Amino acid sequence: MIPRVGASIPVSVTSFVGRSAQAAEVVALLGAHPLVTITGPGGVGKTRLAAAVAPDAVAVALAELREPELVAAALAERLGLGDQTTRTPVDMLVDHLGQRTALIVLDNCEHLVDACAELVSALIAGCPGVRVLATSRQSLGVPGEWLVPLAPLPVPAPGTPLAELAAAPVVRLLVDRATAVVPGFAVTERNAEDVVRLCAALDGLPLAVELAAVRLRSLSVGQLADRLADRFSLLDRGRAVGPARHSTIHALIEWSHDLCTPGERLLWARASVFPGAFDLDAAEQVCAGGGLAAADVLDAVTGLIDKSVLQREEHRGLVRYRMLEMVRQHGEQRLRGSGGEAAVRARHRDRVAALVDGFAAGWFGPGQVDWIRRVRRAHADLRRALDFCAGDPAEAAEGLRVAAAAKEFWMAHGLTAEGRLWLGRLLAAAPPDAPARGRALWLLGFLAFMQGDRDACRAALDAVPDTDPLASAYRTLTRGYLALVDADDERAALLFQEAVDALGAAGDRGGQVWATCTLGLALARAGDPAAGRQVLVGAIAQCQAIGEVCWRAWALWALSALEYLAGEPAAAREAGLEVMRLQRRVDGRTVVTLTLTTLAGAATHLGEHRRAARLLGAATAAARALGTALTDNTAFAGHKQRDTAAVIEAIGAQAAGEEFAAGLATGIDAAVAFALGESAQAPARGPAVGLTAREAEVAGLVAQGLTDREIAARLVIAPRTAEAHVANVRAKLGVRTRAQVAAWVAAGG
Repeated sequence: MIPRVGASIPVSVTSFVGRSAQAAEVVALLGAHPLVTITGPGGVGKTRLAAAVAPDAVAVALAELREPELVAAALAERLGLGDQTTRTPVDMLVDHLGQRTALIVLDNCEHLVDACAELVSALIAGCPGVRVLATSRQSLGVPGEWLVPLAPLPVPAPGTPLAELAAAPVVRLLVDRATAVVPGFAVTERNAEDVVRLCAALDGLPLAVELAAVRLRSLSVGQLADRLADRFSLLDRGRAVGPARHSTIHALIEWSHDLCTPGERLLWARASVFPGAFDLDAAEQVCAGGGLAAADVLDAVTGLIDKSVLQREEHRGLVRYRMLEMVRQHGEQRLRGSGGEAAVRARHRDRVAALVDGFAAGWFGPGQVDWIRRVRRAHADLRRALDFCAGDPAEAAEGLRVAAAAKEFWMAHGLTAEGRLWLGRLLAAAPPDAPARGRALWLLGFLAFMQGDRDACRAALDAVPDTDPLASAYRTLTRGYLALVDADDERAALLFQEAVDALGAAGDRGGQVWATCTLGLALARAGDPAAGRQVLVGAIAQCQAIGEVCWRAWALWALSALEYLAGEPAAAREAGLEVMRLQRRVDGRTVVTLTLTTLAGAATHLGEHRRAARLLGAATAAARALGTALTDNTAFAGHKQRDTAAVIEAIGAQAAGEEFAAGLATGIDAAVAFALGESAQAPARGPAVGLTAREAEVAGLVAQGLTDREIAARLVIAPRTAEAHVANVRAKLGVRTRAQVAAWVAAGG
């Protein structure tokens, strides 16, 4: 399945050295306080400590984010929540987390302090089982916050015995990083004094040690210490005031910059426009030109990796590069000082625009799943590009076009609030005659409809100019949805048919199939299920013929709903199960939620009452995660009530309630597995997914009835550690009691 959107803390490829005492302190504080903030200067190791303390937490890396309005939405996305509601993301998070136990990490909060404080305050007030671990250069200022100031690693005094020196955390870090470039490097009697001088010159800052260690490839420890002393002396003479530790990092970064070739310096500055990781193709397209030929970019990348300016990461055969945030900020300052920032950001925007155009063109075709992955991976770049356009009226028209072309990205992935945010900003910034204004307005209206904001939807649709045939066709499609939810089925069918014809005439095959899916269901509801069935079967065949997945799933859901309403539960189940199978390839949470509902109804009429109750519970949970409710769909509300009554009559209220509760505790992936008959009881839902080996062992001991102290004795761990493991198990399973953990284990979890 395609992974969720949202940035997590990058996995470190180097070891964690010298912070065991601080890690223990943070763990202990999290057991007693709702908010713990690790503070300290840049380069002191705040992110590394948070990642080491909470490797399985729900983590959000905020360095890539610039928009305060999206902080809560970023966490919601990490939790797999949608935003098909006019409620704020903060309210949705509080409602979702509620009485759950969860650990959340917010990394690099300093540039978004107010938004982070607002979010954390709401979580603390409304979610007693939630703990938040934040990293920031300053406190969040939230009542109940407990600060853990992170100091540099202590530097050994001159004359420290060799064994004691080698055991010092800062020296261990230096040796660990040095051996990566000089195999066999060690602290000896001969270089011990120079090692002390070097660590002192670096102020014990972990980032400074990492940046300096790479120089040992060409210098001895003594030479490196001497060179650093000279550079710091020059820097101090030019600095009237300012923190010495900041100057240490700055001097090391400046030294790295001085050692770069002209081409490497250009690449460093220009690559700072990437908010996160980027690949070689991106570097060549965005950073080449004006002193750096495209053919020379690879050599420049290699040089920056050698100098530890770029970090290399590989996933699924694709190599990408990223910069530490302080290093990226240095490049950004250089780019601004050069006067070339606007041109480079425009090239970055153009690359994103080309990606979105390819996505729009390839969406309805066999490469759909791959295009989804590519755009999800570039989500932070899309935000950066749209921000550039929104900040410059001369660029806003192009930004409007890009945001409108990304319509399936906003819709299919539950990013309705973010889509509305960017469309609103860009519509305000773009000139009235911007070519994409009509397409942006209908999309703004449809996203408002998805959130239940019908007044805003109608206002946006009314503003769509009649001079844009494609925008007018989509406006008609959206008005069909409004008629459908108002139970005006005949008008809805007429509008959908009009949209099918108009989109076909415009050559928009994907849009035409979309309109056809809704037309088929509207025809059935208007009293002609045979015509609706024929329309939907044709749409499914068309999608299948070209290898398309997403609209095929929607057409299959519509067919499942049609058969359910027509009294054909076996056919409804067959179409619904095919939707479930398709969702192994894409992450369509909305269509899965709707399909779980129709499968529950089909199971009721097939006499599978326990299965029906559990599926209905899973559908209810999935709807809540989207920010909506099953009763919001008036077309099925009455059927749902009748089915619920039939299930209770057949198996009794207690059994029905137990099965419904079991479904309610089921995550979306587990619900799909259950619907397909792959498990009697899939793992329950929770803010995090998947137990570690130790947590699975602890869950088994909980199922045996052991207390936390008995678990600690059995596993030879501290009682507090056992308590933390049990809390993590409950959080990941989304349950509150030990009995529910035991039930999960007994059911084969």
